[in-house]
Amino acid sequence: MAAKPVPLMQESRSHLTTAEAAHHLNRAKQTLQLWACGARNGPVTPIRINGRLAWPVNEIKKAMGLEG
Repeated sequence: MAAKPVPLMQESRSHLTTAEAAHHLNRAKQTLQLWACGARNGPVTPIRINGRLAWPVNEIKKAMGLEG
């Protein structure tokens, strides 16, 4: 069983995995992957670390209207 996600306002890491970001944004992982690929039209822009996507917590909070 997967670990229970940390509430976004208590998140201490700077970046999340695609699965974690999708959970907080209430979107499918595939949607975030589309945002990261060719379309690049999503509200959050990931960075790549060793070939994996990392989603910035501060941008996720802004997209959800929790910061800014």
